[in-house]
Amino acid sequence: MDKNIVLIGFMGSGKSKIARRLAEKLRVDLMATDALIETKAQQSIDAIFKAHGEAYFRDLESEIIKEVSLHRGIIIDCGGGVVLRKENLQQLKTNGIVFYLQAAPEIIYERIKNEKHRPLLNTLDPLGCIKALYNQRLPLYNQADFTIDANDASIEGPVVEILKKI
Repeated sequence: MDKNIVLIGFMGSGKSKIARRLAEKLRVDLMATDALIETKAQQSIDAIFKAHGEAYFRDLESEIIKEVSLHRGIIIDCGGGVVLRKENLQQLKTNGIVFYLQAAPEIIYERIKNEKHRPLLNTLDPLGCIKALYNQRLPLYNQADFTIDANDASIEGPVVEILKKI
């Protein structure tokens, strides 16, 4: 596999689980950008947001994207907001095929409603926040090379679809 498989999509769309399954099936390395950011900053994403703000986090994210995009033949699991900076998507496409894992806001909410480590959901109306962010990011996600339906609870369907495309 010469190209990277890059997974983008909203938080809770199944990127991490699907990325792990793809890495297992293809026997290739997996790089999760959020985990790499936490390692680089020696802080959780939640702590980074609280201490330094979103702009600082996005700067770290862009640095990590530049680094992982240099690799070939790996799976890249991107954080949900990676598309907010145009250069990130351009960088990821240089050596990668970008797959947008699409899941409806209501399904996303059901999947992540009890998770406390998601800084953008610390609000009185998390579903409303998800819908607003989702609608803001949708045109950016749609710049992916392929859109994969990730509404189903099973990760096998999206994994098979991605494998067919590559």
